[in-house]
Amino acid sequence: MAPMALGDDSTIAGNDVFRNVDIEDVVIAGAGPAGLMLACTLARYGIRSRILDDRPDKTATGRADGLQPKSIETLRQLNLGDDLLRNGVKVYDICFWNSSSDASLHRTGREIHYPESVNVKDPYILLVHQGMMEDVLLTDMAERNVAVDRSSPFVTYASSETAIDPLVVSYTSPKSGQTTLLKTKYLVGCDGAHSKVRKAIPNLAMEGEPSKAPWGVLDGVIKTDFPDLWSKVVIHSETKGTILLIPRERNMTRLYIELSSGFEASFTSEQEKQEFVIRRAREIIAPYTLEWDSIEWFSVYKVGQRVASGFSDDSNRVFLAGDACHTHSPKAAQGMNTSMHDTFNLSWKLNLALRGLAKPSLLATYEHERRKIAQDLVNFDFEHANAFAAGDDKALAENFSNNISFISGAGVKYNANVLNQPETTPKGQLKAGCLLTPARVTRYIDANPLDLQLDIPMLGQFRVFFFVPDVHAASTFLNNVSDYIGGNEQSCLYRASALAETSYGRLNTPIPDSAIYMQPQRYTAVSRLYTPAVVTTAPKSTVEIADLHPLLQSSSWAFYLDDIPNAMGGVRSCSQAWLGGLDVSEVAVVIVRPDGYVGTLKRWDHGLQGNGQEAAIWIDDYFAGFLEA
Repeated sequence: MAPMALGDDSTIAGNDVFRNVDIEDVVIAGAGPAGLMLACTLARYGIRSRILDDRPDKTATGRADGLQPKSIETLRQLNLGDDLLRNGVKVYDICFWNSSSDASLHRTGREIHYPESVNVKDPYILLVHQGMMEDVLLTDMAERNVAVDRSSPFVTYASSETAIDPLVVSYTSPKSGQTTLLKTKYLVGCDGAHSKVRKAIPNLAMEGEPSKAPWGVLDGVIKTDFPDLWSKVVIHSETKGTILLIPRERNMTRLYIELSSGFEASFTSEQEKQEFVIRRAREIIAPYTLEWDSIEWFSVYKVGQRVASGFSDDSNRVFLAGDACHTHSPKAAQGMNTSMHDTFNLSWKLNLALRGLAKPSLLATYEHERRKIAQDLVNFDFEHANAFAAGDDKALAENFSNNISFISGAGVKYNANVLNQPETTPKGQLKAGCLLTPARVTRYIDANPLDLQLDIPMLGQFRVFFFVPDVHAASTFLNNVSDYIGGNEQSCLYRASALAETSYGRLNTPIPDSAIYMQPQRYTAVSRLYTPAVVTTAPKSTVEIADLHPLLQSSSWAFYLDDIPNAMGGVRSCSQAWLGGLDVSEVAVVIVRPDGYVGTLKRWDHGLQGNGQEAAIWIDDYFAGFLEA
């Protein structure tokens, strides 16, 4: 299906000059957090992308401002974000203030932002402006020789009647100012709420609530006698409106100020708008004083809760991410986080597809999973924004409490599909389609205590955890499973691993100097598709690496002792927390997707099912559902 015509498509196809143009693997329209996360992770997997952006430079100030616990976790797993954690502001609590005609402004409540029940490693919001996040991703991309084409706005694209021929993308060249064409296998629109990629996809539109009343936003260094300056604060005046106050890096504060629906028509310049917003902020926060030493960024926005009717075209070669397919208010600090997780979800799937290792069912899961999350987000945001604007502390706190796990990112849940296959009778915290919860273990090889959910770096590979109370008693089980998935020609996983090794030998990004400290080859010694890991409750004195099957010995950096009490529940081990415990005769297998979500899990009694053949077939059947081998 051709969404548009770039002149005469037949002429383009027959043009000898254009025929010789290299075909890009992925073209990304938009170099905000969503587009840069996609380019950055693809480069880590060995895929070079072409990034088109209409702006002459990266974000310098303002825009998105908060990273949630799940996003912090993802950055840790990518070995990114140390500068953000060092330079950003960590917010642990939220305060509520109200005033009315009968009562002056006073604090009505203070709550921990992320209580222990949320179960995250980093129980805070990290406040950093969008440009700081972009800098981290751009620096990592630069180490892999991937850059952004600046002042190169995407115009449109055309596709052929077959999925074999490449897409034709047009953009405006910064050198000539003329429309320039390129070919690509995949196109991803990360180009914002007014996405041109979205508008070019046939039969696709935004659905939901239109824009509401405007809000002003100010970033700057303020002087005030307001006592809760370094907490996240909701301030509501019954007569003047509402402020959301958020502490920021470099001693700054961000204020979101509620405005009337006719606000923009009342002023003729940005300066008049800014002065009015400042006056309104002072009126709401009175009797406390409010002065600005400096203002770094000012904007006025109107955002409704809307979700695109689809996140891809019919062929699953053109995709949307971030604001291009979902919009909502910024008051719960979700936009940048959700956008980056859109493309993080998509990147590893594109990697497998570009290597010829993915069945069509794999790319189809992108829309199935991320559109569901976008809809969950706008449903929450609709209630949250209404309670916020109404200054209803009780409704706001209740909405926040009911959705706190989702807000943190830890509670994001994907429905069952080819990737997410639920356990028949789950006993522990782990569920298919959900994230791993925090758990501490000891790495066998160097006795380092660490977070199991974070230790194996995200290199585009699955993780296959074997939980074994007694390594010796389960040796037959482990050996037979390892023999099958690691060396049997009938195994889909074995064949796909061989194909992946060939593909990475041909299509790979050189490892940058900074990765020398991470030593990623430790975790891909067995396969570029998966990292096998063993977790045992046996004492270290009773087991040696040499006791493991050679395949598991090759993955010795992923051999762990389950000997540290889990933070949630005090005395519980990782096995008890994640799986509800294991009998000494049991083995459990947990397959974790490249983006950190649980794919599936199951347990066997190796005393009754000791040969491991059923487990080997079960593992293989899971991967055969979406891998081409």
